[in-house]
Amino acid sequence: MQASPAPSQTFNTLISADELAEIIDHCIVVDCRHELTDPEAGQNAYKEGHIPGAFFLHLDKDLAAPLTGSNGRHPLPDPQSFAATLASIGLTPDKQLVAYDAAGGMVASRFWWMARWMGHQSVAVLDGGVGSWQKSGFPLSKEAAVRSEQSSSAPTPDTHLSTVTAQALLENIKSSSMLVVDARANPRFMGETEPMDARAGHIPGAVNRPFADNLRDDGLFKPAPVIKADFLQLLDGRAPQDIVHSCGSGVSACHNLLAMAYAGLDGGRLYPGSWSEWSSNPDRPVATGQA
Repeated sequence: MQASPAPSQTFNTLISADELAEIIDHCIVVDCRHELTDPEAGQNAYKEGHIPGAFFLHLDKDLAAPLTGSNGRHPLPDPQSFAATLASIGLTPDKQLVAYDAAGGMVASRFWWMARWMGHQSVAVLDGGVGSWQKSGFPLSKEAAVRSEQSSSAPTPDTHLSTVTAQALLENIKSSSMLVVDARANPRFMGETEPMDARAGHIPGAVNRPFADNLRDDGLFKPAPVIKADFLQLLDGRAPQDIVHSCGSGVSACHNLLAMAYAGLDGGRLYPGSWSEWSSNPDRPVATGQA
């Protein structure tokens, strides 16, 4: 592809394949492909072909901290460690970040949220992922991007503003000052099945919004007005700032955060440990069925 002109705008939620192709020379692109049942599948797919110039970041190794048995399946990494990861792919304040996957944006949205958590606002998810790139006729590459050794100057996030702890949610069961929105599929939310975590069910008082409901049948995001109307009905008068997003391990919850921001309802918070952390402690209450 020919060198693209400098972008005239920044992208903060979604970017289309055509839009990315126009500005790709001025972007840092991150391949986030991952399969929970096969942790090496994403990296293998990257080796077989990826968007030219893209770096690969592994959900378990680059976008999560080590597991302790009580901090969930994908705990947030130490901010300084993640800042170093961002620096290693060449991130500077003026760069446009673009993340993609092959799962409707589920994992890419985790990277989107984490980049914003670090204070970088010019970050977007490729709508439709690598599939939309290929359907638009753009090439893939097998040439791996090379990370640098530069130090990071990324800001340290104020985690108290963007995340919520299990203790806070335990206290919230009585106060109901925050609404927990669970992004898992409905059978897991209702406690009918639990293939991954210690117990089945959901946090008492939570409501269900499967992240897949943000997508059309072709894997692209629904129009912003449609998503906005759906969430306004779910929020029932609450402000986005009063919403806490949860899921299985703090990954697909970010898809709902992205969808809300895309729909002009930015400001929700994330429970990073999500159900995998909550259910690991038998003293925490569990609800089943519809909230």
